[in-house]
Amino acid sequence: MRKVVWLGLAALGLALPAIADTLEEALQQSYLNNPTLLAERTGAQIADETLANARAQGRTQLSLSGSAGYQWSDTNRFDNLGPLDFGGGGIDFTAIGGDQGGRETGALQLEATRPLYTGGRIKSGVRQAEAGVASSRALLNSVRQDTFLSTVTAYVDVLRDEESVRIRQNNVAVLEEQTRAAADRFDVGVVTRTDVAAAEARLAGARALLAGANAQLEGSLATYEALVGNRPEDLDPVPPLPALPQTLDDAVATALIGNPDLDAATEAVRAAEEAIKVARGALRPEISFVGSAGFQRNLREDLQDESASALIQGRIPLYEADTLRSTVRSAQLRRTQALQQRDAIERQIRAGIAQAWFGFEAASRSIDASRAQVEAAEIAYEGGKEELAVGVRTTLDVLDQEQDLFEARLALVEAERDAYVAAHQLLRGMGALSLDRLGAVDRYDPEAYAAGKRRKWLLTDGD
Repeated sequence: MRKVVWLGLAALGLALPAIADTLEEALQQSYLNNPTLLAERTGAQIADETLANARAQGRTQLSLSGSAGYQWSDTNRFDNLGPLDFGGGGIDFTAIGGDQGGRETGALQLEATRPLYTGGRIKSGVRQAEAGVASSRALLNSVRQDTFLSTVTAYVDVLRDEESVRIRQNNVAVLEEQTRAAADRFDVGVVTRTDVAAAEARLAGARALLAGANAQLEGSLATYEALVGNRPEDLDPVPPLPALPQTLDDAVATALIGNPDLDAATEAVRAAEEAIKVARGALRPEISFVGSAGFQRNLREDLQDESASALIQGRIPLYEADTLRSTVRSAQLRRTQALQQRDAIERQIRAGIAQAWFGFEAASRSIDASRAQVEAAEIAYEGGKEELAVGVRTTLDVLDQEQDLFEARLALVEAERDAYVAAHQLLRGMGALSLDRLGAVDRYDPEAYAAGKRRKWLLTDGD
């Protein structure tokens, strides 16, 4: 049915999304289009901009301001002073009062400001932002690996559910044939009504289970579409598993080095430690250099005023009503919280690695057992049908043997799925779901974004 719909759309000339028929193609599609992963890439870019802002705080700030226009003034400030005598010479201030008239003016001022000493606040702020960048990139790696794991799981879930539907459809077809055969044998008096009823009951149950399997398949298809961006067609079998560690201890040791969630938590601790230094820096004196040069010109009277200054400005906090010290204490508490969160993440990683390790071992053993069970059940079922034909077995005996074979096949499908997912869960816990699984695809490089923005200091450096 899905093929008919897709072919119909193609016949209408509608644009169709790329179909991922292999696991590698599915990983490529989710890597390029998954909105959660795209959002995390934007988060990494925001962290890069935060670092650029922190570095800018320690650089010289240069600004140019100007004005031009018409000014008019009227004052009575000296109207009543009259002539003043300064021992032989007088100045008549009465003339200064009254209407001063208007004038056309223009002014221009250039100002440069550079912090000289900030109590370590700016340097610590830069190191805090650098830790934030490292943390954001580790989180990006974490989300990428989560996306890969979800895609692999969705892929094998679709394969499992499609196989389950095929097995159940075959089971329904076999039971339909057995029900008809039981009815025929009842008509000739070979079996009883009980045999017919047993076959009909098994058929009704098989049809109900088939409906449930179809519903589960539709759910898996929807999950796959949400991750990859399109509904699958005929998926290829999964490729062989990547190499896994030899022991559980090796897996744990690798995880403690390479797990991106632990890396992000470690960088969060470093950022929290630098935040304490930033907060303490606000309690220390600040010294800045401020230089300016400017002129103002009266265009009508051709008068010009020029000025220049070079100043060292200082600021010492004397009383802050516990605001700054409270900020320091809050930063210290956040560092404690970050340490506790890192410890919690490390415990979760150890537990997750152990769970995935033993889950993979159990599923692998289950695969071997299920294959042996399928082989034995097939022999028993074929022998039961032959014995039923000669009257040695009853219809109910054959139905039971057919049910055993049916359950063994489903168990094998489930075990193969569980083993593949558990292996990738183990790789995810180790931080080893690498981009190598993607094949040839354009890969996002967070450093390329940062390098492209690093030297754009002036406002004239547009994007």
